[in-house]
Amino acid sequence: MRLVASAAGVAALLFSTFLAAAQEPKAGNQRQSSGEAENAKKVDEIAEAAKLLDGPAGQPECVWLGRRAVRLLYRDDLDTAFRHMELYDRFGCPPSHIQAAFRCIVRIGDPDPKASDSLSARVHACWINPATEVNLPAAAAAPSATTNR
Repeated sequence: MRLVASAAGVAALLFSTFLAAAQEPKAGNQRQSSGEAENAKKVDEIAEAAKLLDGPAGQPECVWLGRRAVRLLYRDDLDTAFRHMELYDRFGCPPSHIQAAFRCIVRIGDPDPKASDSLSARVHACWINPATEVNLPAAAAAPSATTNR
């Protein structure tokens, strides 16, 4: 009787493992399709930058490394940013473009912390056009008339 019970338990365990393994590829395919969509978006952004920027700042390696460096500088990851900037220089990319894009990001201000992609979108916009105008709400742009005394 114990032998039959243990055999049934092993069979149930193997069957549940088989079902779990059969369901995993479906979840993996969904992850791959979202990853492929994100890769396509990155490729499109790099192609857009190449069309809009003249000179070496529009080269794909300069766009990729430069945007990463600006993002890392903004997040205060200076060691990693400087390593990216060394590669950026090694590829012959213009360091002044990183400076201009970073200045643009700082002028715009902090992105919404609830929006996951807002910093990346801002970095991309500032990389393409470092002279992007700052669009602050009127209440934030106007200084407060009251003081804390």
